[in-house]
Amino acid sequence: MAFEAYESITVDVSDGVATITFHRPEKYNALSTEVYFDLARAFAEIQLDRSIDVTIITGEGEDAFCAGADIEQYAGPSEEHDPRQKDRQEFFYEDVYKRVYDLHCPVIAKINGYCVGGGLILAAFCDLRISVDDAKFGVPVTDIGQIPGGGSTYRVTQLIGEAKVKELVYTAGMAEADEAEEIGFVNHVVPREELDETVDDIVDAIQDTGKKAVKNSKRAINYSANAPDLDTAHDYESDVWWEQFATQERVDLVDKFNEE
Repeated sequence: MAFEAYESITVDVSDGVATITFHRPEKYNALSTEVYFDLARAFAEIQLDRSIDVTIITGEGEDAFCAGADIEQYAGPSEEHDPRQKDRQEFFYEDVYKRVYDLHCPVIAKINGYCVGGGLILAAFCDLRISVDDAKFGVPVTDIGQIPGGGSTYRVTQLIGEAKVKELVYTAGMAEADEAEEIGFVNHVVPREELDETVDDIVDAIQDTGKKAVKNSKRAINYSANAPDLDTAHDYESDVWWEQFATQERVDLVDKFNEE
C-alpha cells in the first residue's frame, strides 16, 4: 500500500512501524482542515494494513508536537463561516481522534514540543505518550472564547481526572512535562536527546511480544475502559481472550516459552 501524496504530513512505513510526521513547523504544526484530511486518510490506510505493528505520531522541528487548531480559520462571526463547519467537526472526531483510539495497532505520541489544543486531544487518543522534558501541555481554548471539543471533555478527563481538566480549561493554563507525567497524561518524560531511543525501545518491546496479542489487548482494554460495569467488561474480555487463545501465535509462543 502506498502512503504518499499527502500535503501537510508524511507517512513512512518501515519494518512494521508507521511514522506520521506533521510538516508545518512554521505554524507549530497546527491542525488546519487540510491536516485533518491528511490524517484521516493516513489512519484509514493504516487501518487496512494489518502488517503494521505500531504507529508513531510526531512533529517536525523541536518547537512543537502539535499546537492545535490553526486559529486563523476560526476568526469572524459564526454566520460568516461555512455552514458545513459542524459536519466537519464531527468528521474530525470520527475520522481522526476516534480513529486513532480504534486503530488496530498501538499508537505512540512522540511529543517533541508544545502539545496544545487539538494536538493535546490527538495525543490523548493515542495509546502511549512519550515526551521531551521541555514540552508544555494545555487546552487553552477559553482564551479564544471557545470550549474544548473533539471528545476531549470525556477522553482527557478519563486520563487525568475531572478536577485537573477543569483547572487547565477554566484558567487556560499550561502544564509542564513533569506535571503532565505526574497527573498521568504522559507515560515517560525524557531529555530531548533520549526521545528517539526511548520510543524505539518501546517499539522494539512491543514487536518482541505476540503482535496479535498486543492488538487484541488494545481492543479489550479500550472496551473495558468505557464499559458501563465490570461484568460487561469481563464478558467482552472473555470473548477476546478465547479469540486470541485460538490463534497459532498463542500456540507458537507457549511452545517457545516451554522450550526455554
